[in-house]
Amino acid sequence: MPDYGHPLRFGTFITPSAARPDAPVALAQLAEELGYELVTFQDHPYQPAFLDTWTLLSWVAAQTSRIHVAANVHNLPLRPPAVLARAAASLDLLSGGRFELGLGAGGFVDPIAAMGGPRRTPAENVAALAEALPIIRGIWDADERRPLRLDGEYYHVDGAKRGPAPAHDIPIWIGALKPRMLRLIGRAGDGWLPSLAYLEPGGFAAGNAVIDEAARAAGREPREIRRLLNVGGRFQADGAGLLQGPPEQWIEELLPFVVDDGASTLILASDDPATLRTFATEVAPGLRERVAEERASRGVDVSARVRGTAALAARRPGIDYDSLPPALAENAVEPGDREYRRVRSNYLRGGSPGLVLRPRDVDEVVQAVAVARDHRGVPLGIRSGSHGISGRSTNDGGLVIDLSALAGVEVLDEATRRVRVGPGARWQDVAAALAPHGWVITSGDYGGVGVGGLATAAGVGYFAREHGLTIDAMRAAELVLADGSVVRVDAEHDPELFWGVRGAGANLGIVTAFEFEAAEAGDVGWAQLAFDASDTAAFLEAWGRTMEAAPRDISGEVILGAPRGGRMTAMGMLLVDSSDPDTILDRLRPFAELAPLLDQSVVLAPYASVIANAPGESNGGSGTPVARGGLVEHVTPELAEDLARMLRSGRVHFFQVRAVGGAVADVPEDATAYAHRSANFSLAAMSSDPDWLNAQWDALEHHVLGVYLSFEADPRGDRVERAFPPATLARLRELKSRVDPTGLFRDNFALIPE
Repeated sequence: MPDYGHPLRFGTFITPSAARPDAPVALAQLAEELGYELVTFQDHPYQPAFLDTWTLLSWVAAQTSRIHVAANVHNLPLRPPAVLARAAASLDLLSGGRFELGLGAGGFVDPIAAMGGPRRTPAENVAALAEALPIIRGIWDADERRPLRLDGEYYHVDGAKRGPAPAHDIPIWIGALKPRMLRLIGRAGDGWLPSLAYLEPGGFAAGNAVIDEAARAAGREPREIRRLLNVGGRFQADGAGLLQGPPEQWIEELLPFVVDDGASTLILASDDPATLRTFATEVAPGLRERVAEERASRGVDVSARVRGTAALAARRPGIDYDSLPPALAENAVEPGDREYRRVRSNYLRGGSPGLVLRPRDVDEVVQAVAVARDHRGVPLGIRSGSHGISGRSTNDGGLVIDLSALAGVEVLDEATRRVRVGPGARWQDVAAALAPHGWVITSGDYGGVGVGGLATAAGVGYFAREHGLTIDAMRAAELVLADGSVVRVDAEHDPELFWGVRGAGANLGIVTAFEFEAAEAGDVGWAQLAFDASDTAAFLEAWGRTMEAAPRDISGEVILGAPRGGRMTAMGMLLVDSSDPDTILDRLRPFAELAPLLDQSVVLAPYASVIANAPGESNGGSGTPVARGGLVEHVTPELAEDLARMLRSGRVHFFQVRAVGGAVADVPEDATAYAHRSANFSLAAMSSDPDWLNAQWDALEHHVLGVYLSFEADPRGDRVERAFPPATLARLRELKSRVDPTGLFRDNFALIPE
C-alpha cells in the first residue's frame, strides 16, 4: 500500500472517566505540554462511569491553547446530525479552530435504545451515517443562502438555517471496520479512524485498499482521505509481542504502518502519564526521523493538502498552482475547495479569484509577494478584512493575498500608549483589546473593517474631529515591498516611504504590522437619532452647519436612503467623548433640533461596545454594487439641493455624510499622502445602477474637493488625480518608481498607469 504523503502527527486517546473528573483534563494538558497535536476521548453517552464527551471536549479546549480535540468517535445515533454540526462549529470557533469531528455509526444497539435512541441494524447504521454527512456539511455551509433540506429515510431536515461556519474546514474522520463502512469513507469521508487492537494482521492495509478503490470509483483521489490509527501497548525491557517492548521496538513496529500502509496520525491509547511521556520523548522523535528518511529515499512528497479530481478541474488558467511554496500551499484556497465560498468575495461584492493565499507570518507574506511577481498576467488583490467597498480586495481569476491571519494586537509601551496591530485584525477586536487600558484609536464606523485597508488609506471615524484620522495616530509601519524586502518605516527610517504609506499604502507594499499611539477615552455618549428629513436639502445643510460649529468632542455621520411613503428618513449616529450626562445632552441638543425626531436612543457605553457592530466575518457578497465618494469643505445650500434631488429619485439606496474636519485639518496638507485636509465632510453614495450614479455624481464634481478612494468604485478615468493633489501625486509617483518600479501593486487605483 502507498504512503499517502501526509505529515506525521501524534495524538492521545484518554478515558473520560467520571470517577476523577480532573484526571482526563490533566492528561490532556500533559499531552499538550509534551507536544502531541491531538487529544481524543471515546463517546458513550449511555455509560454512567464516563463524563459526557461534548462537555469534556469543551472544558479541555478551554483549559488548553494549542492541542486539537476530538471524539474517538462520536455516537451518531444519540447525536442528531444537525445539532452535532452546530455544536462542532461552535466549539471550533470557541477554540480557535482546534476541533476535529470523529464520527461513528453506533454499534451498541441495546444501550443506545435504552437511552431513547433508534434500534438499527448494522446496514441501517451505515445508511444513516451516509445521510448525516451532507446534513453536517450543509449546516457548516453558512454562506449558502438557501435553507437546508434533506428528506432521508433516517434523517429529515426541512428548511434548517445554516451556520455558524466553523473556524476551519473541519474534517470528518469515521471510525469503521467493515467493508460497507470503509466504502462510505472512500466516497464521502475525510479520514479513517480504526483501532489497531480490533484489526486482524494486515487488516489496516486491507482496509485502506477498500477505501482507495471506493474513492477512485467516486472520482476522488485516495490521498484526500487521512489515515489515523489508535495504538496501544506497554513499555518494558524485553519485547513480548506487538508494542510490548522498549521504545526502539515500538519505532520499528510502527514504521511499516506509516511508510507501507499509509497511517499518518498515530493516537496512543493510554491513561498512564509515564507512558504518554515515554512515547512523546522517545518514540515520536525517533519515528519522525525514520519516516523522513524512508520518504526521502522513496521520493515521497509530503503535503497536508490533497485535492481531488473535481477540485483540480476548478482551477483557473494562468496560475501555476503546483509551484506554490509548501507553507503557502498548505493554507491556500482554490476554487474547488470547501472554504472557497468563505474567501472568494467580500461582504458587499462578489468575486471569483483563482487562488487565495493566506500567509500566517511575515515570511509567508514575502513568499506570497514572490508568487504575485511570478503571476503578473493575472489580477492581484490584497485583503485585510472582508469590507472592501471599492471591490479591490477580490477579483476574477486572479490572486488574492488575504492577511486575516496577521491579526495580533499588542501593547508595546503603557507610558506612551504605543500599540502594535496586525493588518488582519478587525477594528472591533482592536477596540476590545484597548478597552481595559482606557484607550481608543480612530477606526471607522464599522467594527468588521480590517485594520490594513483603513490604516493605509486614511481612516475616518468617530474620533476623527478630536484625534485625527487613523493614519495620524500611526507612528511606524512594517511592510513587504514588491521585491520581497522587509522594511520598517517611521519618522527616522525612510520617512518618505512612511509619508506615502499614510494615504497610499496599498500602492507601495503590503503592511504586515502597524504601530499606533492610542488616545485616552473612557465611556462615551452614543446617540442614534431618526429624523423626518423630508425637507432634505434644508436638513443636510443644517446638519453640516451644526457639525462644523460643534465642539470637537462630538462627531458622527448621517445616513439616508430612498424615500418611503413620500417621507425621507435620516439616521444620525453621533459619538460624544464624555462620560458626563449633562455634557452629552448639551452636545446632542443642537442636532436633535434639526428636524422632527421619529426615534431616539442615547446611551453611555464604552467605545468598544459602540464599534462592536459586526456580527461575524462575512465574505458572502454578490454582484457589483456601485459606490462613489467625495470630500467637501462645506454642505452648501447648492450642494444640499443637488444631493436632495439625487436622493428624491429613489435610486440611491445608501447615502452617507461623515464628519471629518477638526483635528484632521490641524495636520499640514503635505504631512501625509492623504491630502484634502480642509474637507469637513466625506460623502458616499451607493446604487445598483452604475451609469446613472456616475452621471449623477459627475454632475456634483464641481462641489467636490477630492476623492477618498476607500469609498470610490468608479474604474473610469482620473480617480487617482482626483484623490491626490498634483504635488502629492508627483511625489507619490516618484516614490512608487523607487519601491515598486514594475507596478506589481497595480490593481488598487494604480499610481502609474500601465
